[in-house]
Amino acid sequence: MIELGKIQKLKAVKLREQGMYFTDPLDIEEEERVLLPKKQLPEDLKVGDMLSLFIYRDSSDRLIATNRTPAISLSETALLKVKEISKIGAFFEWGLEKDLLMPYAEMTKELSPGEECLCALYVDKSNRLCLTMKVYPYLSSDSPYKKEDEIRGRVYEISDRFGAFVAVDDKYQGLIPAKELFSELNINSIIGARVTEVREDGKLTLSIRKKAYLQMDEDAKKVYDIIKSFDGVLPFNDKASAETIKRVTGMSKNEFKRAVGRLYKERKIIIGDKVIRLT
Repeated sequence: MIELGKIQKLKAVKLREQGMYFTDPLDIEEEERVLLPKKQLPEDLKVGDMLSLFIYRDSSDRLIATNRTPAISLSETALLKVKEISKIGAFFEWGLEKDLLMPYAEMTKELSPGEECLCALYVDKSNRLCLTMKVYPYLSSDSPYKKEDEIRGRVYEISDRFGAFVAVDDKYQGLIPAKELFSELNINSIIGARVTEVREDGKLTLSIRKKAYLQMDEDAKKVYDIIKSFDGVLPFNDKASAETIKRVTGMSKNEFKRAVGRLYKERKIIIGDKVIRLT
């Protein structure tokens, strides 16, 4: 069987003016054939030879073979560049003559020409190759990372309920839980994070914050700078609501209280009934 979107080893069976036809070597009756265009034929190719070829569709929607290796294959993920935006979606370059379409329904953010994003390749209902930014099902859970490892990843989806989904190294499944999101992240952002858990299914739970004792110094400096930006008087203290603290500082209430405690011990602030002042 000749499979769309994959590199396969096929057998040369018939030479024609337009090129050589190939078939699956297990297809004894040679019922299904695909053309490798004449301009791509190796000089010494003859009937019966085997070649590794990639299968896609040409501009007339016919199956066609190529000996070029595209930037992405079926069910894989890859970082691709937008070539142009049309009425039906975005077209991407992938190393072959016919560009790949990403329908608008498969985008998780608005795209622009020249922009790169992480994509996965799938076959749509019309049996055509298409791209999607919804890469979750295509990422691997078999990463080499363990707890406390530092990783780099790309944010590909953000959920108010679950958190920020991250493609670690652009190929492994990772998640920053919603409770850990105290700073704004954007789809396609490249982040550094720490592995806080390797789940039983192999997926990674991540944090963009350091361990509490390491993070405290940075948080204390951040809170100090925020109070300074309020002309030295922050209009709330550590008894404020978690929502207010997060909105102003980007921290959880516990992180804010630890930072305030550090500044208070260093005698850099005075904590009032409803405010915090610089000394």
